[in-house]
Amino acid sequence: MTMKHRNIRPRAALGRDEWIQAAIDKLAEQGVNGMRVEVLAKTFGVTKGSFYWHFKDRNDLVEAVLQAWRDGRIQDIEKQTIATPGAEEQQLLHLIEIYSATRNRKGMSIELAVREWARRDAQAAAIVAEVDTWRLEATRKLFVALGSSEEVAKSRSLLLYAYVFGQSLMACENYDPRIAEFKRWIAELIVRQRQEQPGAAT
Repeated sequence: MTMKHRNIRPRAALGRDEWIQAAIDKLAEQGVNGMRVEVLAKTFGVTKGSFYWHFKDRNDLVEAVLQAWRDGRIQDIEKQTIATPGAEEQQLLHLIEIYSATRNRKGMSIELAVREWARRDAQAAAIVAEVDTWRLEATRKLFVALGSSEEVAKSRSLLLYAYVFGQSLMACENYDPRIAEFKRWIAELIVRQRQEQPGAAT
């Protein structure tokens, strides 16, 4: 009995952040239902008592997961959209490349899981809306710095993310051997092409 307690105690010292990260991983793999306390405890090989050392209840964990995802996304957005004056175009192209890369599949899995969650949960929906606003505003500022008007900058910012998220859902690698070339061309079209004001006569 004593040995059993000895084996559990170090595990029970798991930090709050470890529980949150485990919950995010389960969210990506199994959706919201994967964030059950018993599932997470089993993952760590500990009792549920270890969980309640850090959280009041599952809702407390849910709020922490959403906050962690929000803070992580905003931190990444700020990192990926900082550009020295004159380098805004290169930064936008880099942003599209980073978010389109296959190495970002885990991040995209988490993103999609949170968005699916947001379809049925008002709290998650509010967090997603906040993050999307940060995204759009950050790239809008870069487009404005390139000389776009507010309306055009907002339109191009929306187009950029519609492309990034849309193409990430498609299995288009076998569509054409030049797919990588197509993606580069599309990125340059979004970032560099001069565009008319929305609603302007052609």
